[in-house]
Amino acid sequence: MTSLFQALLWGSSLIASSMASTSIGASEKELVKSSAPPASVTITLSQGITATDRAYAPMEQSADQAVQALNADILDRVRSFEGISGIAVKSIDDGWEAGWRPERLFPQQSVSKLWVALTAMDAVDKGQINLSKQVRLDRNDLTLWSRQTASAVLRGNYVKSLDELLYDALVMSDNHANDKLMREVGGPEAVRATIAAKGLGPIRFYEGERALQSKIAGLDWDPSYSIGNNFSAARARLPDTVRRAAFDRYIDDPYDGAAPIAIARALARLENGELLSPHSTAKLLTTMGMAKTGRLRVKAGLKPGWTWNHKTGTGQNYRGRVGGLNDIGILTAPNGKSYAIAVMTIPNSTDGSAQDLMRDIGRMVIEHHERHERGAYTL
Repeated sequence: MTSLFQALLWGSSLIASSMASTSIGASEKELVKSSAPPASVTITLSQGITATDRAYAPMEQSADQAVQALNADILDRVRSFEGISGIAVKSIDDGWEAGWRPERLFPQQSVSKLWVALTAMDAVDKGQINLSKQVRLDRNDLTLWSRQTASAVLRGNYVKSLDELLYDALVMSDNHANDKLMREVGGPEAVRATIAAKGLGPIRFYEGERALQSKIAGLDWDPSYSIGNNFSAARARLPDTVRRAAFDRYIDDPYDGAAPIAIARALARLENGELLSPHSTAKLLTTMGMAKTGRLRVKAGLKPGWTWNHKTGTGQNYRGRVGGLNDIGILTAPNGKSYAIAVMTIPNSTDGSAQDLMRDIGRMVIEHHERHERGAYTL
């Protein structure tokens, strides 16, 4: 009898039905089959699912029973998720990988702040910048949201060090701090160059929050959008056809898209000291460990003694559908073993199911680690 794990690895392609214009709503269970590996699965395509999506994990089939069991559990869990999900888990110590649709490009949203931080720390290592440098933020530096910072900037004389901007971007997910730091290290081109130079794979970086969020909404950026509710009000005035078309374009081909497996592998390389100097590696990971966001995501499933150094991402909401809801990071056991995890979703609702999925994936990795460590698996 074919196992869930084999079905996952053999995979299946999606065939668009004649009802491609139907409303959003296909769940992952329509993509998962636990019997013999089918040649294809016919479904009603929801917005954002393309005929090239593949229901498989492209990792080598492992003889390790623990990896097989984890893959099967991930597959079983995603079948109930209403939306699109991509998951990648990589053992930083042992090298194995597991996941579900790990090569599809998902919207990163604020996950992309990690690449700005990586670029900044790389510039520190090269002697190009000093994090003690003080910079002033004024109205021209404002982007979207992060209202506490926006209010402080508008009051005037808002000065921060690059170190403080790095902290605010990673820990508080502050858009104004992140975009200012991005410009200080050379702009979007510098971030894309860092991603390419370090060979991180399919990870895109767009032009900053102003350009990204306005394009997703179907707007052309106007500086007034950074004040109060002006952005939301302008977005609400758009015809629904414009909003939907802009949102669907983004989901189909996200301008800041990244593959979960590329992120997991990048995190593993970061943890292993392959991307930055030891000092910069420690600083970046320590700062990620201070993150205040995502308490209901992977963090909600932690057991005592486990740590989660991470970055979250949350996109715009269009009629209940979220353009990216993510949690990525490094999960470390009490014994020091660590796992790079990327859980990326495009949920069909804001009912908390995406956060529940992230929490459950974290719990699964912990459970399988503990079973493996106490010898519960046989080879």
